[in-house]
Amino acid sequence: MKTEYLDRIRCAQLRKRVTGAQEAATWIKDGMTVGMSGFTRAGDVKLVPAALAERARLEPLKITLLTGASLGNDTDKRLTEAGALARRMPFQVDPVLRAAINRGEVMYIDQHLSETVEQLRSRHIAPVDVAVVEAVAITETGAIIPTTSVGNSASFAILADKVIVEINLAQPTGLEGLHDVWIPKKRPMREPIPIMSVEQRVGTTAIEIPPEKIVAIVISDQPDSTSSVLPPDAETAAIAGHLVRFFEDEILAGRLTNSLLPLQAGIGTIANAVLAGFVDSPFHGLTMYSEVLQDSTFDLFDAGKLDFASGSSITLSPEKSAQVFRGFEHYRDRLVLRPQEVSNHPEVIRRLGIIAINTALEADIYGNINSTHVSGTHMMNGIGGSGDFARNAYLSIFATKATAKGGKVSSIVPMVTHVDHTEHDVDIIVTEYGLADLRGLAPRERADVIIEKCVAEPYRSMLRDYLAEAKLRGGQTPHVLEKAFAWHERYRETGSMLEA
Repeated sequence: MKTEYLDRIRCAQLRKRVTGAQEAATWIKDGMTVGMSGFTRAGDVKLVPAALAERARLEPLKITLLTGASLGNDTDKRLTEAGALARRMPFQVDPVLRAAINRGEVMYIDQHLSETVEQLRSRHIAPVDVAVVEAVAITETGAIIPTTSVGNSASFAILADKVIVEINLAQPTGLEGLHDVWIPKKRPMREPIPIMSVEQRVGTTAIEIPPEKIVAIVISDQPDSTSSVLPPDAETAAIAGHLVRFFEDEILAGRLTNSLLPLQAGIGTIANAVLAGFVDSPFHGLTMYSEVLQDSTFDLFDAGKLDFASGSSITLSPEKSAQVFRGFEHYRDRLVLRPQEVSNHPEVIRRLGIIAINTALEADIYGNINSTHVSGTHMMNGIGGSGDFARNAYLSIFATKATAKGGKVSSIVPMVTHVDHTEHDVDIIVTEYGLADLRGLAPRERADVIIEKCVAEPYRSMLRDYLAEAKLRGGQTPHVLEKAFAWHERYRETGSMLEA
């Protein structure tokens, strides 16, 4: 037995529970609900789900799988192809799983990321039978030290009957002490979450559970999957420029200072690129209270712009991951990772005054946002944490490129085909063409501003015509209902929203 291996299992009585992944996976039975660690491809368990997929190919085995957010290492793909998933929640990004969801083969519950463990705690959904959690180490008392994410891991481990731990030797021991695990009490006698500033720590550095709940320990040595975000381009640079100028105007108006307010950015290329655009901005002393700490977080640290970042996971590109973890001591004291029910909690978001920047799949002329469904029916990834932040933010900003598919699709449409964020929760819409400040505007005013500021031609002229016809029919929120989805129908039939 390696010394490093022993050092990572500091509770001596648990060392005898070390076993292989296949044997550990036998604790998971057909029909069970399983909670696995992992949040945006970070801190996810690797070996046990792979062994579970192998078993599902040989015998009837279907589970309900709960995670923090998306998994890496093709775990969702393997489990889907093996037929092991009956139900999945609350978020995913895997193309194979997505196709199975859209065929109706896997029942997918798309859910606000702050709510999953609340529903477990309240027994609104089936309890977790087995939790599988990745760890840097296990303490002398049997507490689990997470790796690059906390997500829902803490509550899964606390609420589950049995816990399997994957000790990952590829995860640096320097992660110990990074986490702040705070678990709310049951309602109605729940105390407020005592976070008054981004850097404040209020919990423990490990997941504290009785050691007898840990039924198996698997040793792995496999790094996290890296993110696949694309570098900034001309369009995302333009979006960032519009936001920088907007914030400069807010400072001149006395509504913000040069340190702004704590920033949140959703996952993905656009949100990451927009924050990266702040590197050359005049802002300084920035803080972040977000879910995922991406490349842009560390770009801002390196540029001397960012003082502190709180998140639920660290998900980086291959190059940035190598840089950050090679010099992790440079960042460690300016980071904290929390459970997602804390990082995404409406109470804290509203108290701290978060500036939330999330990505829209499409927006309509009144400011309603579709984040999840292509043409209103086919799931992409899920709502994630955008709703947690949008409803409660100091400023709720949605960014998108004005067109997609080489200009054949407009991201601004007459009416969104699926509503994830209503017009009531959206303050700003920004594309590479401009920024629409919707605060204090009635629906007819919002429509005029969105069309003139955010839309690419010829769609801008098409929307002007649509709105003019809609206004003839009257109403607080004018529409031509028989034409509201004409663009989507044309795209379905011809492959383009453009008129012939």
